[in-house]
Amino acid sequence: LANEAERIEQIALENLRPHANQPRTVFEDATLRELAQSIRQYGILQPLVVVRNSDDTFTIIAGERRWRAARQAKLTQVPVIIRTHNDHEQLAVSLIENIQRVDLSPLETAVSIEHLHTQHNVPYSELAQRLGKAEATVSNIVRLLGLPPAARQALANKKITEGHARQILALAANAEQQKKLLDLILANGWTVRQAEQYVVAVKKQKADTHTAKQQTTGETPETKRLTKRFNTKVQIKRTAKGG
Repeated sequence: LANEAERIEQIALENLRPHANQPRTVFEDATLRELAQSIRQYGILQPLVVVRNSDDTFTIIAGERRWRAARQAKLTQVPVIIRTHNDHEQLAVSLIENIQRVDLSPLETAVSIEHLHTQHNVPYSELAQRLGKAEATVSNIVRLLGLPPAARQALANKKITEGHARQILALAANAEQQKKLLDLILANGWTVRQAEQYVVAVKKQKADTHTAKQQTTGETPETKRLTKRFNTKVQIKRTAKGG
């Protein structure tokens, strides 16, 4: 049997409020409709985790997606586990469980980890252990919050990958070059490897855009000679291991 802190209760949907630091910021309509249909058929199988507010409403710690789908399914109440605001450890554990369970974007994960670290005083080392990740991996995820606004937006919109974002972060000391790199990635569809070559070129004091771009191209004096000899276009295709 669940203990008192884990007792499941039924709470009216109208009394539930989303958490201000909910990890997920994007809820796709199609997947919500699918979940709503499942809830109509089978109900909510996993209770939401909430804390009671002073006005007798409840803030959702884990389960906002289920709450949204339940509203679509026209439910009037949902099963919840009520925890207290004072129990920071349980609250932190609930948020960690939510990060593990939900398929979050890199930025959503970064925001959640930083919230747990700053608001709940959970060390990065402990978060890494609980999330089953290396501490360096957690640190790298949090570093994404240091991206320029335009790059953060591009990452959120999946126009660049986390690998691209890390290369942009590598130029943190030069905001102008960060913008140039982002523009080049978006305009040319650069791979992470090409972005990395640009960063290397910039850091070797080849800081002008034309010279750095040359490092990412597939054309060299050798390929030009081969092109002329065989009368066909010859280029080097860059890969993660070389080309």
